[in-house]
Amino acid sequence: MNALRSFNKSYLKQLMFNFGLIVFVALSSLKSQAQMLPQQVGDQEMPSLAPIIDQVAPAVVNISVQGSVEVNNQLSQDPFFRRFLPPDTRREVQSAGSGVIVDAENGYILTNHHVIENADEITVALIDERTLDATVVGSDSGSDIAVLKVEPDDLLEMPLGNSDGLRVGDFVVAIGNPFRLRHTVTSGIVSGLGRTGINPEGYEDFIQTDASINPGNSGGALVNLKGELVGVNSAIFSRTGGNIGIGFAIPVNMARSVMDQLVAYGAVRRGLLGVSIATVTPDIAESYDLEDTSGALVTAVGSGSAAEAAGLAIGDVIIGVDGQSIEDPSSLRNAIGLMRPGDAVIVSYVREGNVNTASATLGELQAAAVQTESERLSQVDPVFEGAVFETNGQTRTNFNGVTGILAVQVEQGSSAFLRGLRTGDIITHINRQRVETVSAASDIIEDARSIILQVSRDNRGVLILMR
Repeated sequence: MNALRSFNKSYLKQLMFNFGLIVFVALSSLKSQAQMLPQQVGDQEMPSLAPIIDQVAPAVVNISVQGSVEVNNQLSQDPFFRRFLPPDTRREVQSAGSGVIVDAENGYILTNHHVIENADEITVALIDERTLDATVVGSDSGSDIAVLKVEPDDLLEMPLGNSDGLRVGDFVVAIGNPFRLRHTVTSGIVSGLGRTGINPEGYEDFIQTDASINPGNSGGALVNLKGELVGVNSAIFSRTGGNIGIGFAIPVNMARSVMDQLVAYGAVRRGLLGVSIATVTPDIAESYDLEDTSGALVTAVGSGSAAEAAGLAIGDVIIGVDGQSIEDPSSLRNAIGLMRPGDAVIVSYVREGNVNTASATLGELQAAAVQTESERLSQVDPVFEGAVFETNGQTRTNFNGVTGILAVQVEQGSSAFLRGLRTGDIITHINRQRVETVSAASDIIEDARSIILQVSRDNRGVLILMR
């Protein structure tokens, strides 16, 4: 019995020792984590983020939008049902978002394109409860950036930081108006940089953050611990519509470049290199003796383009622009699309196993001429509304040698988008008839009872029932 008591006492002592050791390790871990937090920003100690919020919050505004959208009744397209249904109408809509005052002297506010899209009236509410009417200076769907202007009366602007200097792990604060809760502040870190694939139809270089971003935060501020704007909150990844810790912001350097053009021209003038490109697959990399699959394969060079003048040719693999690495076709599209016509760029490319460089002076992406053809096709049938196609008479070739009509842009939520057409699709057949021009497509769909497209998307065939 004495031996048993002795054993129990020893066991209890060991158990208490182990428990104490666990508590010590846990407390030590918490202490080390606390020591990792920033001790001060400038001359301000950091018991809280309140001093930074007091400094920048007045530059963040609430944006209320009233507008209307076209409501297409699909059954009204059918000759039988058309007699019994009302004609297409417009529906009144209201929405809310956020914005950031970046130029107090001129009253300029940065926000998202999707916040003010379809707006007829825009009202801006300041932190001091004042409300101001706003007008749109310019808006760009490609970058999802818009610039508003209000009366510059006693405004406070937020200084612009340098998003190129951000690192994964940097502390950031998100300020906005989620669910109409004005000037809500959340904090987190930079979770990732250079994110793409969030909006494949736009120009992407997103900052990922775990600072809570919810509906209504769009257009709000992502701020560093210096009180500088480093991003414009734009999107979240969510299966429910609420925050799950994966939010995305447009880098302020990109937003500043777009804003400068919107203020100067009212629109964005984008540079054009003049090449058709494809993804470098493992098979392509092997056949071209490439070390990996990074880069963008040139599959066509436009006649008279900047690329042709620079000496680029089919089969070249573009791996860099002005020292910036090109990982895939999307990164090349972003790099060139965010530059202006007339900009001189140095293009690095691989040809026959050798790395070469060429100087190219960018042309201009002619959206106006393309839009004329797009409107012509949508006039023939409304199902194509929202899609912009290659100019009539021109064709585009992908890596497999497929020619057809290139969908230069398909607006999200449009009639064409809802039916399955996407930016970058190459329409090769309509109702099993070969097409290469908008004119030929118009002739086919004009009297067609149904419209079935065969498109080439990412080197694979897709069938789309349009009507």
